[in-house]
Amino acid sequence: MELLDKLNWRYAAKAMNGKSVPEDKIERILEAARLAPTSSGLQPFEILVIKNQDIKEQISPVAWNQSVITDCSHLLVFAAWDTYTEDRINYMFDLTNEIRGFKNEGWENYRQMLLGSYPQKDSEENYHHAAKQAYIAFSQAISAAAFEGVDATPLEGFDPDAVDAILGLREKGLRSAVLLPLGYRKEEEDWLVNLVKVRKPMSDLVTVIQ
Repeated sequence: MELLDKLNWRYAAKAMNGKSVPEDKIERILEAARLAPTSSGLQPFEILVIKNQDIKEQISPVAWNQSVITDCSHLLVFAAWDTYTEDRINYMFDLTNEIRGFKNEGWENYRQMLLGSYPQKDSEENYHHAAKQAYIAFSQAISAAAFEGVDATPLEGFDPDAVDAILGLREKGLRSAVLLPLGYRKEEEDWLVNLVKVRKPMSDLVTVIQ
């Protein structure tokens, strides 16, 4: 129940007060994102943690001048791989073998299947697949932030190409997928803070097939 209580408490804060979030809370939020499940365990994204105020100010105009960009404590940028490559796939399989301390024939066969599939696909298709994986981690971060009592505002309202240019993402083989400002709500300036959370009733959302 504690997690559900926290999820009921959270909302997409429309104004933040600039107060810093303790680093231990940020670390736990990032760890939750790191532990998120992803397709084939490839984790095809990186997370940029922006504390630099000048960079936030640069991003603000290409994110509809939303105040939470500049008034948040930490701005997380979830940046997906621009495509899947043999090197990227091999890195994660090699890392798995190193950490587990052994090789598994089935796992190695699976590696070869992926190597024979993803790198040959269109890069735009690969990016969209990778971005979906980034969103899984993004969702975990939102839940973890709520658990930590930290406000998080999911943002898709920004110019990805401009953010990529500001952060030099394309040169790193990355593309910005979604933004997550973290901070604390500024209740006196937030029109959403006292409104009742509205979600579909369970009967309209869930169908149980026996």
